[in-house]
Amino acid sequence: MLALVLIQTVVIVILTVLVAGLLRSHAEILRALHQLGAGSGAGVGPVPVAAPGRAPVREPAGPNGDVIFDVSGSDPWGGQLHVGVGGTGRTTLLAFLSGGCTTCASFWDEFGRVGGPALPAGIDRLVIVTRSLDRESPGEIAARAPRPDSGITVVMSTEAWGRYKVPVTPYFILIDGASDRIAGEGAAQGWPQLESLLQRALVDGDMDVPGAPGARGQRGRADAALHAAGILPGHPSLAGRPTDPA
Repeated sequence: MLALVLIQTVVIVILTVLVAGLLRSHAEILRALHQLGAGSGAGVGPVPVAAPGRAPVREPAGPNGDVIFDVSGSDPWGGQLHVGVGGTGRTTLLAFLSGGCTTCASFWDEFGRVGGPALPAGIDRLVIVTRSLDRESPGEIAARAPRPDSGITVVMSTEAWGRYKVPVTPYFILIDGASDRIAGEGAAQGWPQLESLLQRALVDGDMDVPGAPGARGQRGRADAALHAAGILPGHPSLAGRPTDPA
């Protein structure tokens, strides 16, 4: 009986020491986190670190706050690609497609036919963006991709999907490279619907449209109307109503 009591006493002492050690370690961890700013509202999160030897992605900010990202990745055949989007002076249509998306099939067919789609006047190039090699089958994308001489670029880049916050598939983003801004974006079920959306973005998005010299969307039409009425920059009517003296 005495031996049993001694064993229990030893076990209790050992457990007490272990618990005390755990509590001390926990307190030290909490103290270290507090010094780092945890729980103080500062927020602790991962710090982005550029990969060694990789140039940072260009991120020009347009006048309306848009941030335009270049697209970097690989082609379906394993080659590395970098597509400059901002600061190019060119209007780029980014088409976010997937190899396994049923709705995407009609766009793959349209983009892959001989000659490709007739892009609305004012759009300089089409860039198809799929997810990267670890998310898509490169063989399937290569089979669906337009011919290399079509002028259509295919980039496999999951990074671009994240940067542009693509919500659904297929999804399209029209970028005005002259002003570094997104002129329009959205989903479409087929090429006719997408073509209509693009035409609307070109007209209402304040972009240069060939065949309409001097007109830049709604803002351009308003400026033209003011000019025709003799209201030029500096005209008193543009300064607003004078305030009454107090």
